[in-house]
Amino acid sequence: MAADDLKAGGHIIAIVGGKGGVGKSVFAANFALAMAADTKNGPCLIDMDPQGTGDLNLILGVKQIKGFGEELLEGKLRDSAALKNYMSQTATGIPGAPLYSLQLMSNPERILAQDAEKVELAMKLVKKTFPVTIVDCGSRIEGPLVNVLALSTLILVVTNPDILVLNQTKKIIEKLQKELFPVEMTKVVLNRFVAGGPYQPQFIEQSLKRQVLAVVPEDAASATAALAKGLPMILSAPQSGATKACFGLSRLLVERKVLEQLATLQKPKPKAALAIVPEAAPSSSGGGSAKTAAAKPVDTSGRSRFGKEPTDPRSIFKLRVQAQLVEKMDLKKEQLDRALSAEKKLEMRDRALKIVTDILQGEDHPWKTREESAQLIKEILDEALALGPLEDLLADDSVTEVMVNRADLIYIERGGKNMKSKTTFSSNQQLLAIIERIVNPIGRRIDEKSPYVDARLADGSRVHAIIPPLSLDGPMVTIRKFPKKGLTPDDLVRFKSMSQEMCDFIRACVEAKMNIIVSGGTGSGKTTLLNCCSTFIKASDRVLTVEDAAELRLNQEHVGRLETRPPNIEGEGAVTIRDLVKQTLRMKPDRIIIGEVRGGEALDMLQAMNTGHDGSMATVHANTPRDALKRIETLVMMAGLDMPVRAIREQIAGAVNLIMQQTRLSDGSKKVTAISEITGMEGDKITTQDIFVFQSQGFEVDKDGRRRVVGKHVATGLMPSTLAREKMDAVGIKLPPGIFKAA
Repeated sequence: MAADDLKAGGHIIAIVGGKGGVGKSVFAANFALAMAADTKNGPCLIDMDPQGTGDLNLILGVKQIKGFGEELLEGKLRDSAALKNYMSQTATGIPGAPLYSLQLMSNPERILAQDAEKVELAMKLVKKTFPVTIVDCGSRIEGPLVNVLALSTLILVVTNPDILVLNQTKKIIEKLQKELFPVEMTKVVLNRFVAGGPYQPQFIEQSLKRQVLAVVPEDAASATAALAKGLPMILSAPQSGATKACFGLSRLLVERKVLEQLATLQKPKPKAALAIVPEAAPSSSGGGSAKTAAAKPVDTSGRSRFGKEPTDPRSIFKLRVQAQLVEKMDLKKEQLDRALSAEKKLEMRDRALKIVTDILQGEDHPWKTREESAQLIKEILDEALALGPLEDLLADDSVTEVMVNRADLIYIERGGKNMKSKTTFSSNQQLLAIIERIVNPIGRRIDEKSPYVDARLADGSRVHAIIPPLSLDGPMVTIRKFPKKGLTPDDLVRFKSMSQEMCDFIRACVEAKMNIIVSGGTGSGKTTLLNCCSTFIKASDRVLTVEDAAELRLNQEHVGRLETRPPNIEGEGAVTIRDLVKQTLRMKPDRIIIGEVRGGEALDMLQAMNTGHDGSMATVHANTPRDALKRIETLVMMAGLDMPVRAIREQIAGAVNLIMQQTRLSDGSKKVTAISEITGMEGDKITTQDIFVFQSQGFEVDKDGRRRVVGKHVATGLMPSTLAREKMDAVGIKLPPGIFKAA
């Protein structure tokens, strides 16, 4: 047989053991020699079995097979001739038909773990150099070995006619299926077969649902003798049944051009896009084949209530697969269980992955490559079990806000700027399902009676959702993301959100138990600044936080977190921030932190600050420190008490010591633009003085062509009031007067 018979070349045949001890390495070595002797094309054999490195040395009868050296891993062997000279050669008994061989070095686990990318690049060079490469991959399909399998044309799973081995082989095949290797790509080699035994090839095919490509008869005597002689069985026992089976498989692959046919599996089939939505009448008996069931139209009841149905083929196909997945897993019932642990969620996703891969294999669709299938399955599982299209946006650390205007229109904030995202939902119904999946685990609800909700994600990100009839084009979602690692005051100084002098002054004020209000507009960074201020609180202080949706992440241990509760379906049982603030007064707090003051709780906050709970903090929506005072005054009036304006202002002046103004500038940057101290009352007016301010000096264009605000933080030259200095002196804080010196 001429070398031209394999002129397509560049094929990798991966040998996988269904279980340890099935004779995989013996088969791999002898099969490789058969390919070399039969085709005379100089194939390559690579030992990549981490648990059995060196076995091929003994089977081939050579002292040492050349290992992956630094030259290969570092890419220094860049041409085929150099690679062939570098590799070991084993005689096949046929002149001019050597078998080239290579193995991992003495520490294969390290190489696969640390040099995975280099090994993959080396394998690509090997694939380019040799028409056929046989790789002994062991029996553990994980990590970098999956990448090697992805380069393969054919995967041969070696098994034995033994019930325990078959059980483990089934798990290996399921693993390959979950890794999205096509069914046609995976074949079975039945090794150590005994005629007349209980497990015949037909039974093996039915059990494993894979074609048995070769049957290698049991020949323990020849195998043992071959090892004793230091010769491969194909040379020491050329007439044995095992030898003939190896040659038979080699000729089958060549004569029927199996490798060339399998190579086309990695290419998508050219099919009309709309062909994936076949129409089929339901069976009169209610049953039917898998394909008939899959072809039934998906029940779309309720989806049109928020807008148009999806019309693109990919979305329609995903909806159909999701419908089958929900039916097979009873997902709705499982997801109503709010006590799902992380392990349970992983188990459920693993089970769903197997079901979806089974469904896709029975479907006719154009997304056939491994990469396309992997992306499609990820989208289906994310939509069924997680947050769908939002998952990738939430995983992107550069995205700080996600704004869903409707199912097919999503904007994100990146670098302080809003931009349209290519990500979309397949339907408004899917978007509504994601909203429900967010709010259900934390006891919130959203429906036509309660069409809006505030919630949070597991990582603390803030979520607001509103649905029709209030939102006209469908459900709307806004997600304010928080960094996975909380920012520190040093980070704010490094980002030039404030100066080091301002940071030192804030630290002194917090340690001196001054009452602080953080003021700012929406998305200006108030919560982040409040979190940073909280890092200066002593570990021994008992801190109670009150929020609508728990966002604050204090590092201290002695912290109690309280969260409001919306009314139930009868409109009863609501617990407001004001209710919780009142409860905190009975819980012996040293400090009270209110996530955001937006109603009558402002009065309770002021009373707490005025009655011994020094060092308390809160945020309020306002554009300047003076506006913050006016807003607090207005919010106190919402408490329902008929108090004179002067009395309210006296309460504010006596309670609040400091206002920190946080501003989002026109270029998207966030800065502390003022630190103002309340110094008392003059007549009916609250008096304040700015200690630090941000002075804008215009704009500049950075290297990326973006317009940036230029400015600096400066001290105004005013010293903190006598009261503030007395509080700092009481706890032993001495700030150098120089930090307040005007620039």
